[in-house]
Amino acid sequence: MAMQGNPTDTALVRDTGLTGAEVAERVARGEVNEVGERTSRSVGEIIRANVFTRFNAILGALFVLVMTTGSWADGLFGVILVANSAIGIAQEYLAKRKLDRLALLNAPTTRVIRDGETLEVPTREVVLDDLIELRTGDEVPADGVLLRSEGLELNESNLTGESDPVHHPEGDEIRSGTSVVAGTGRYHARAVGADAYVNRIAAEARKFTRTHSEIQASINTLLRYITWVIAAALPLQIWSQWRAVGDQGWQSVVIRSAAGIVGLVPEGLVLLTSVAFLLAAVRLTRDEVLVQQLPAVEGLARVDVVCLDKTGTLTVGEIAFDDAEPVNGSTAHEVRAALGALADDPDPNGTLAAIGAALPSPGWHRTSTVPFNSQRKWSAACFEGHGWWVMGAPEILLPPDDPLHAQVSDLAGRGRRVVLLARSADPVDSSALPDDLTPAALVSLAEQIRPDAQETLTYLADQGVAIKVISGDNPQTVAAVAREVGLDPGEPVDARTLPEDGDELREVLAAGTVFGRVSPEQKRSFVRALQADGHVVAMTGDGVNDALALKDADIGLAMGNGAQATKAVAELVLLDGRFSHMPKVLAEGRRVIGNVERVANLFVAKNAMSLVAIVATALVALPFPFLPRHLTLVSTVTIGIPAFVLALGPNIRRYQPGFLGRILRFAVPAGAIAGLAVIVSYLVTGERYGVAPGQFEARCSVATGSSDLSCIRPGTGATMTLLVVFFAILFVLALPLRLWKVVLIGSMAALAVLAFVLPIGRDFFSFSAPAGLVWPSLGIGALGALCIVALRRWTMRAT
Repeated sequence: MAMQGNPTDTALVRDTGLTGAEVAERVARGEVNEVGERTSRSVGEIIRANVFTRFNAILGALFVLVMTTGSWADGLFGVILVANSAIGIAQEYLAKRKLDRLALLNAPTTRVIRDGETLEVPTREVVLDDLIELRTGDEVPADGVLLRSEGLELNESNLTGESDPVHHPEGDEIRSGTSVVAGTGRYHARAVGADAYVNRIAAEARKFTRTHSEIQASINTLLRYITWVIAAALPLQIWSQWRAVGDQGWQSVVIRSAAGIVGLVPEGLVLLTSVAFLLAAVRLTRDEVLVQQLPAVEGLARVDVVCLDKTGTLTVGEIAFDDAEPVNGSTAHEVRAALGALADDPDPNGTLAAIGAALPSPGWHRTSTVPFNSQRKWSAACFEGHGWWVMGAPEILLPPDDPLHAQVSDLAGRGRRVVLLARSADPVDSSALPDDLTPAALVSLAEQIRPDAQETLTYLADQGVAIKVISGDNPQTVAAVAREVGLDPGEPVDARTLPEDGDELREVLAAGTVFGRVSPEQKRSFVRALQADGHVVAMTGDGVNDALALKDADIGLAMGNGAQATKAVAELVLLDGRFSHMPKVLAEGRRVIGNVERVANLFVAKNAMSLVAIVATALVALPFPFLPRHLTLVSTVTIGIPAFVLALGPNIRRYQPGFLGRILRFAVPAGAIAGLAVIVSYLVTGERYGVAPGQFEARCSVATGSSDLSCIRPGTGATMTLLVVFFAILFVLALPLRLWKVVLIGSMAALAVLAFVLPIGRDFFSFSAPAGLVWPSLGIGALGALCIVALRRWTMRAT
């Protein structure tokens, strides 16, 4: 392991630690424990992502051209363009602040000695050569060599997968990513930040990691299609409008051409998709879920297999005192008093802490102590007037032929951890056990089942999500816990017997539910085998040894009390470690998928309508039916505002694959129906209220601001027809109806009507609608609406 510091530095031999000046010097050199992790984009990246897009460039260019014609009303889409970008920037910035603040509040801290004082600082502010003090429960924040050790034992399962604590005397090298389970120690930080061992593992795990999002992939595919459509339609539209209205001057050609192209641009689709993801992430922060990659919200809704560890997921990760069964004539009162006295330790390990939480101290006076050691697997203490008491692993303290082994095995098979309490009249030292050791009680401890684990697992099962419990513990112990939370473990599988062949492993995983003695390498193999079988896999974990499996999983969920390396590669972090947040995350994912699908249907239908209208007007040599201001009205009341509300509303529809296919099956035909209805309406109303083709150029120049009613009435009729058809599209996409949806659609319809009946609306949009025009236009629109309803029923049956 590479070390950054020089052991001869005077800073490394002082008990007072670094001075303030030395800390500042190291900060200036960048020798800090910061690894550059962040949960969101920078402000500059947010602005660039929302402003500099291909469609903003297209709309911006069209806006400039329309403005050169002097027709300011037809440049209204430019205002919407600016508003879209501003809303996107504001929403993402506000979400960024909340997510960054949450990440900061949950940042770990470390105890350091500086200028002779013990301080608690954020772990990211630890600098090279800092004198670090370790106590029970602390995370080791940086690599180094121990200067002092008083019974220091580290849980290194995050690095090695081994659950047994490891004793470290003075002079031992210790690594970041481990945690203190017993004793105390001091050491100098010799490798920090990206050079620390745990961060090098995390960096390796983060390589090439991308969270797959079906929504984003589908939207990107749509945008690619639409870009090619615009590239092909632009010259066609300019040519056809030059033929139809070219004699009016270049201004009319620009305005009519711009109207068609603006209709092809899904100006709000990317914005609303991003906003839906961001607000879902912000909602989840209220439930202590930190979303580190926004697409993970959607991804979890697609998950059909969850791989979870027993510890920290089904259980709280801590043991609790269960029972003490006296043996060899000991009394229950005496046994409980001895256990309470042993637990009254200034530096208890996990077992003693669990006993101490349940049994009070009897007030015995401790005269001598032999601290617990993971190599000995026992501890002892002498109490005045009560002699020596020893507690440890039964297989160490009991002779091989002792009948108590059968009781120990029975308790272990029921998921209990068992230690033996024994007494001795002879003195005890750390070198060997006394000869007169007499068993006094079998002490059983149980892992605390999360009270909400069963409810969460039942919910997932009801949603069609399979559960795979994978653990490094004994398979029978894991199975016992699984039964307590309502899972049927079947025949638990010892992972040491599993085949290495991928096909055989997939068969075993498909049949089994509970797997014990699973190595870190096997966890990664499990994820890959399940994915190869066509599953979308979520993986939970809390140790560094889980990092690569979390990276390979479709969605990685880290526990908030887990290793930093694990949290760094996870898409979601359950900050309070409660697996019960899963249903809420799943619901958010479903809401995002269902609502973005609705929104995408609206935008793609508009694009298809515009394309059909462009092609049709080119074939029959007609002016494009709309001015840009007309499409701005239609887009605002039937797409823009409704899409924004629908994208943020509740949606509990279960996930179904085929996001892009469903959109294309409905939106393209729906847009084609709308486009054909518009052309029919334009021809019908133009026949009665329009201008003869030979006179159009002379009488209807947009550049001259003509107010001839016969010039604007066909466009009015076409706009009416389009509104009716698109309100039908909005209606079928909003099903099932709720009161808030009825209010939304009704208020948008009222706005549309006001644009036709209010003088200011008629003047701004250039509308003229005599009764003889209204009824044919609405009738054609109604026929189109009936076709939309029939199309929706057909597509719903097809899926």
